[in-house]
Order: sequence, then C-alpha cells, then structure tokens
Amino acid sequence: MIRVCLVDDQTLVRQGVRSLLALCDDLIEVVGEAADGRQALDLIATVRPDVVLMDMRMPVMSGLEALQALAQRGDLPPTIILTTFDDDQLVLAGIKAGARGYLLKDVSLDQLVSAIKAVAEGGSLVQPAITQRLLSGLEHLHNDFVSLEKPDPLTERETEILRLMAGGFSNKEIANSLHVAEGTVKNHVSNILSKLGVRDRTRAVLKAFELKLV
Repeated sequence: MIRVCLVDDQTLVRQGVRSLLALCDDLIEVVGEAADGRQALDLIATVRPDVVLMDMRMPVMSGLEALQALAQRGDLPPTIILTTFDDDQLVLAGIKAGARGYLLKDVSLDQLVSAIKAVAEGGSLVQPAITQRLLSGLEHLHNDFVSLEKPDPLTERETEILRLMAGGFSNKEIANSLHVAEGTVKNHVSNILSKLGVRDRTRAVLKAFELKLV
C-alpha cells in the first residue's frame, strides 16, 4: 500500500484527487491533506507518507517554500508537483528543491497512479516531452543547479541505466529489465550521480539531456 499526502489550497481539488485515488484503494491510501505549505510541514512530519502530491501556488507558504523547508531538514518524501500552471521556471525551481517531477492537474487517473507508483519505487517523472522546455530554463539557474565541469565518462552500462532512468523507471524495474540485482543498479546509480556531479536522479536526468548523453 502506497501512503499518499495531498497538499493543495483548493478543497475541491483535494476531494477530487482523493475520490479518484479511492478507486485504487487496494494500492493507494490517502493518509492526510494539507491546505498550504505550512500545514504540509507538520502533516508530513506526523504521518510520514510514501509520496506527496504538492501544489505550487498556495497561501501562507507556497509548495516551493515547503519543498525547500522539507529538504533543508532532511524530511522530504518522494514528491510530485501537481499544478494547473504549465510554468517551466516554477517546475524547474521545484525540481531543484528536490521534487521528483511534475504533473498537470488535468492528468488522467491512470497517469496519476502510474506516477505515484514510479516515484514510490524510486523513479522520476522527468520525461523527454517536458525536458526540452525545462532545459531552456537551466541557464537561469545554472550555477546552483548543475555542475559546470565536464563529467567523467560514463561506462556503457551506466549510460544504459541512465537512459532507463530518463524513462522514469525505478531501480527495481531497471534491475528486472537488465536481469541484474537491484543492489547492482543502486551502485551504478550512485556512480552516475557522482560522475555527473548531481545529488539525485531527477537532476541526473536533466544533466544527461543537457549534455546530450541520452
């Protein structure tokens, strides 16, 4: 069972998402709701969800501020930005703060469930369809988002795993695809992050697209 928290200032949106996810009650359980970022900080610390669906534009404390605060205290669960605004700069800032990716609120139930499952299993939602737009904003955040140095060359297997990471696959799915142990994939992912000079999988994928490694 994947335990999910909903963070959105619109009650109808929270109720709508909760009702949709209730259709998957054998897989996903909504364990809490917050109406702003400040409420989210307390809620997440209390219920320890597996995945957070976080709106960006909220009163009192925005989703971006909440992401930054959670990351600063080392308490950020796998988080999906859920927004009505197709705002590349805001999304990029959210990813920089530690979000695993984003979805627009008109997403289908199947897409939402697939996304929740993916990030719960360690995957990300930085897909090629949105990456090119996101990359156009990297120059504005370049100095504190990605390393400037040319990364160490990746091995053939590391490149293969990086391509699968870019497809949003989790370590477990990558291991099954390559017929290796999940621990082996984790070691490769750690090496990839180190070589690319980034802190997490999502930034690794963005860096890989920026450098045309995938």
